[in-house]
Amino acid sequence: MTSANGELSLTFDDNLDFQPLAAKLRPKTLNDYVGQQHILAAGMPLQKAIEQGKCHSVIFWGPPGTGKTTLAEIIASHADAEIARISAVTSGIKDIREAISNAKDRAIHQQKRTVLFVDEVHRFNKSQQDAFLPHIEDGTIIFIGATTENPAFELNQAILSRTRVYTLKKLTELDLADVLENGLNYLTRTQQLHIKFKDNARHQLIKLADGDARRLLNLLENCLDLVDAINDEIIIASEQIKQVAGNKIALYDKGGDAFYDMISAFHKSVRGSDPDAALYWYARILNGGGDALYVARRLLAIASEDIGNADPRAMQLAINAWDTFQRVGPSEGERAIAQAAVYMALAPKSNAVYQAFKQSMALAKETANLDVPLHLKNATSAITQDLGHGCEYRYAHNEANAYAAGENYFPEPIAHTCFYQPSDRGLEKQLKEKLAFLKQLDQQSQDKRYD
Repeated sequence: MTSANGELSLTFDDNLDFQPLAAKLRPKTLNDYVGQQHILAAGMPLQKAIEQGKCHSVIFWGPPGTGKTTLAEIIASHADAEIARISAVTSGIKDIREAISNAKDRAIHQQKRTVLFVDEVHRFNKSQQDAFLPHIEDGTIIFIGATTENPAFELNQAILSRTRVYTLKKLTELDLADVLENGLNYLTRTQQLHIKFKDNARHQLIKLADGDARRLLNLLENCLDLVDAINDEIIIASEQIKQVAGNKIALYDKGGDAFYDMISAFHKSVRGSDPDAALYWYARILNGGGDALYVARRLLAIASEDIGNADPRAMQLAINAWDTFQRVGPSEGERAIAQAAVYMALAPKSNAVYQAFKQSMALAKETANLDVPLHLKNATSAITQDLGHGCEYRYAHNEANAYAAGENYFPEPIAHTCFYQPSDRGLEKQLKEKLAFLKQLDQQSQDKRYD
């Protein structure tokens, strides 16, 4: 929203008094646009394409209030195209067909291109998304989709292959400071409102906006409804900001990216042996309305993937925490899961079993044609005995150390393959020593054969 010379652009709609401040301040050109310099800085491909009016179909992915709709309108303006809007929340296939039909008429009768902006595009199902494809390909529309969810998961590959995805980031505090300054200048110019902030109120307002320009301007407007002008000045203090902000709603969506991001942060905190961070992300999940049992299930996965045999008690503790939650309910159960999370964060870590299992699965797939060696087959009848099933099998309990030194339990072509490599941590250190002892017995057995 800041122009090249720092002045507020005169392209803003000053006459629509019924519009909220955020709508009145919507930029019309790239010079007015705040933020997203990682894609819009001078010389960047998107910036050059917009300035030259050579727009292409794109997906804008980012949090609310970061300028997705505004960028679509700027693109349409620079391309001298008409912009048509569809919201996937309220629209269906009929609306899509109507928008496409209008775009075709516009191209034929007005020789004018159409930018079709689809808000919340991830909410359209596969067939609805497919409806755009031929019209993107033949140039009937310049397709611009906006989404707050990861396009790789929520959009068809067919649409992704025909568009370019740009990621928009939360606005920085410096960006929001520019947005706020523009808003104050606008109110001074159009309504003769001279607004000042008491103490730390300005910074507090910017912090509460949390990277969302629309939220920032809405909060400013709400504050103005609570205060009176004194000597031609309006003073906004922390008290008014607290009143209009209310309780900050947790950034969390049980089916969206925020959910998976927090679960990922929780898992990585436990894996990284940071109990405090693990508790924090667990609390964030609960505060956002998340399911504590989902965290309990993730802890079971962590117990086998990241702790493994370094501390086998971790898996049992995860099961106990899950069981406690089901027996006594959330109040006590959530704390039991927290206890398990702290224990696992501080438990010795090993992914040796996880890696060994992955390798064994891969080899099993590659060697699925190999037969079970005769000595490992079960002699279930006289016929199978005659075939040699179980012949020369060595019963481990009858051998020294209850171990048949030198015996091979693999198909011959992959004999004595080694997957499991224990770590030096926790109980696995002892398992490593045991394996080394058994391999020493194997070597001694092999040496005797050649003596």
